[in-house]
This record gives sequence, C-alpha cells and structure tokens, in this order.
Amino acid sequence: MGDVDDDYSEDDVANANFPDCKACGEGDLVPLSDFGGQGSAVHYKAWICTNPTCGFNLKIRNGDVYLNEPILTEADRHRRQAARQ
Repeated sequence: MGDVDDDYSEDDVANANFPDCKACGEGDLVPLSDFGGQGSAVHYKAWICTNPTCGFNLKIRNGDVYLNEPILTEADRHRRQAARQ
C-alpha cells in the first residue's frame, strides 16, 4: 500500500486559518483531498463550507472547476451505485 503523507499533522489542521465562506458568511472553507485514478494523492481537490445549512462547495475534476454540486451521503452513493447495476 502507499505511504502515509507526513506533511500534515493534526496540530497543523487544528491551528490552520481557513478562509471564510463568502456564500453564507458563517462557515469556513476547508480543503478536501482525494486519490487520483492511479492512486496518487490529489491535495485540495475540493473546498466545502463547514456550515451544514450553506452547502457551498467547489470541486476540481479533470482540470474543470465545478460549483455547488450536490453533496452525497454514503447512503446516497450506495443507492446510486445499486441503480447503475
């Protein structure tokens, strides 16, 4: 399996100053990371507002920027996968 990325610690995240969400003015925008198709880490692939009633999000996929796509729960994801089969 791949190595753990030691560049960031819990203290780094806890002490980070994230930008304010301009959409709601109440939450912060926090970065999310993912893994690419070949298994390599993709840092800051998405940014999402911490205010659950806001829902603002920005995602980067294949070089394109997407705003405010629906946010799926794990249950939504399973239903979507089952519908495809």
